[in-house]
Amino acid sequence: MSLEVLTDSFLISTKGNSEVLDITANVAAILAKRSLKEGNVTVFVVGSTASVTTTEFEPGLRRDIPEALNRVAPEGARYHHDDTWHDGNGHSHVRAALVGPSLTIPFANGALLLGTWQQIVLIDFDNRPRERKIIVQTIGI
Repeated sequence: MSLEVLTDSFLISTKGNSEVLDITANVAAILAKRSLKEGNVTVFVVGSTASVTTTEFEPGLRRDIPEALNRVAPEGARYHHDDTWHDGNGHSHVRAALVGPSLTIPFANGALLLGTWQQIVLIDFDNRPRERKIIVQTIGI
């Protein structure tokens, strides 16, 4: 039995402005097309103004998460990044750095080991719509 490392990706369009999107089905579909039974899958968003994490994907939390992060890194505050690039998304970079660009999820019997109410989500903090590339790397047997 040898360990395999397989890398896939998919694109997803976002609206930005702390939009929370459920990408669980995308990741599960990639895992399903593989013959791996046990291991880990790492989900990584390319870019410095978006994050990948888990949460219960329900309307209240889709509002709570951006509101909480706005208290920590408010839009409209002064950011040195904006002084440099004048693109108004300094808050986006700070929020993305706090949440992080990747998540690792174990799998067994070819299925993600997520909790009943746990989904994989992409949060796009940028101040404009974007097309995001998500890397999905599976490591397993």
